[in-house]
Amino acid sequence: MSEPIPALSIRNLRKTFVEPAVDNLSLTIRPGEFYALLGPNGAGKTTTLRMVAGLLTPDSGDIAITGIDVGEHPVEAKRVLAWVPDEPMIYDKLTPVEYLEFVAGLWSMDGDVARAKADVLIDSLALTRHADERCQGFSKGMKQKVALAGALIHDPKLIILDEPLTGLDARSARQVKEILRHLVSTGVTVIMTTHILEVAERMADRIGVIAKGRLIAEGTLDELRRDAGGAGSSLEDIFLTLVEEPTDQARTMLDDDEAA
Repeated sequence: MSEPIPALSIRNLRKTFVEPAVDNLSLTIRPGEFYALLGPNGAGKTTTLRMVAGLLTPDSGDIAITGIDVGEHPVEAKRVLAWVPDEPMIYDKLTPVEYLEFVAGLWSMDGDVARAKADVLIDSLALTRHADERCQGFSKGMKQKVALAGALIHDPKLIILDEPLTGLDARSARQVKEILRHLVSTGVTVIMTTHILEVAERMADRIGVIAKGRLIAEGTLDELRRDAGGAGSSLEDIFLTLVEEPTDQARTMLDDDEAA
């Protein structure tokens, strides 16, 4: 039986500004997987995801989304992708209903289908009471939920979220997490960066840790815990151990993963 086409395949990806931001990074994420990409500030997480989303051009390397080469077929790749940055980018003069109608129009969605999908998203994200209010008066958390609804309107197969829970209160954060887990259960792939390690620990199927633009460890929480040598270690303990001593320990963990 052949292996399924990866939701995301990155090979030997490089991007340099003054110094290398992404340094020969390779990564494969399976369909229907919740993947957390962790790393300290400046590790290259956002730069990597911006290249996947087509917002930055790699210096070298290959990116494929559900088998579609991002460099050769950027429009086709973007049709199966959703990108939600840490700073929500929406049109403040529009209401949530108008914004979703606008985004659906960009994807040339059928009007009736788009309206039905918008109603579901507005309800599930608890935006109903504010559906006809202009977004300019919304808090950052409210804008983040509108941006997430816009990202999901066209039923993407791969969703990339950069710090998606920033600015959300506890209730809103739970709503977003429930939606994401439901999407994963239907076969959608979610890639998330977060500094809230407890969220990654609870939600992610696999976790990748990058530092200085390179993948230094990857696996389930149990695999990372085992390889880090701490049976009861939390993800925070494992993460701090990895990023403080990345070279020898990370190389050992990657060698073990490749041997397996």
